[in-house]
Amino acid sequence: VQLQAYGGGLVQAGGSLRISCAAKGINFRIYRMAWYRQAPGNQRELVATIASDHTTDYADSVKGRFTISRDNVYRKVDLQMNSLKPEDSAVYYCNTQHQGRNFWGQGTLVTVSS
Repeated sequence: VQLQAYGGGLVQAGGSLRISCAAKGINFRIYRMAWYRQAPGNQRELVATIASDHTTDYADSVKGRFTISRDNVYRKVDLQMNSLKPEDSAVYYCNTQHQGRNFWGQGTLVTVSS
């Protein structure tokens, strides 16, 4: 299983950014996908999930600002982030579980300047 995240960068507070994660090595369409993030000194936290039926769930801190979506043809999951805040700054990781194991992408850095 390979997960490759990309699209991070520097954005001003109030701005938007879209990050993506490409998946290989799994039957992508049947897997629940998730985005996590980890800021320096903090634990990794769950940001959003999307199930195989496209049902979504979000952390309270990002509800109404972030949107997770998936494209089963191109085997990727996106996270559209709007109204970004400095506290959203973190390394964002995509995640899935396969045969009882967690798999992580390498992470993409999102920095929101105030």
